[in-house]
Amino acid sequence: MHVISDLVAQLFEWIQSLGYFGIMIGLMIEVIPSEIVLAYGGYLVHLGEINFFGAVLFGTIGGVVAQIFVYWVGRYGGRPVLERYGKYILIRKHHIDHAEAWFEKYGTGVIFTARFIPVVRHAISVPAGISRMPLWRFIMLTTLAVIPWSVLFVYLGMSLGENWKNIDEKAAAYTHEIIIGAIALIVVYFLFKWLQSKKKRGNAA
Repeated sequence: MHVISDLVAQLFEWIQSLGYFGIMIGLMIEVIPSEIVLAYGGYLVHLGEINFFGAVLFGTIGGVVAQIFVYWVGRYGGRPVLERYGKYILIRKHHIDHAEAWFEKYGTGVIFTARFIPVVRHAISVPAGISRMPLWRFIMLTTLAVIPWSVLFVYLGMSLGENWKNIDEKAAAYTHEIIIGAIALIVVYFLFKWLQSKKKRGNAA
């Protein structure tokens, strides 16, 4: 455990030395959960080493690129590759199971809302790649979801300052509300798709 802690500490030092690019690369490689990397980025804003807009911008780029990588693995390697190597990018088999179930139930529109749901958000890019969802649409929906996520955690990290490591406690109240909102959006989207399908069947009849 001590070795792992030392490794994480060294990684944060590396991120700090690279500034904006450190945040971007830290999110791209996903060795550490994105919330923690973004919160640390907020801490760097607190120190005055980088600015808020830059942290959010590079955090968004890194987060989107990371998901594009998972999308490509799903598209060209399929589920077996993710099950075997996904642990290296914090994706487990149960993440993929949940993500595929959501994707099959709600369709491509879930790419946006699922980013805010624990477990599902880690692997929703897998079924998107496997189903060969258009890349441009995947990038657009992913970007729209990553932006507010980046803003929230950079802001919280900045607000916490030296206590940025307490991000889980600080973010709990916010993420709870976000999850409820995301689920509500999914329900609305599902109803919209259902009504749309019902209307098409009526026109066909």
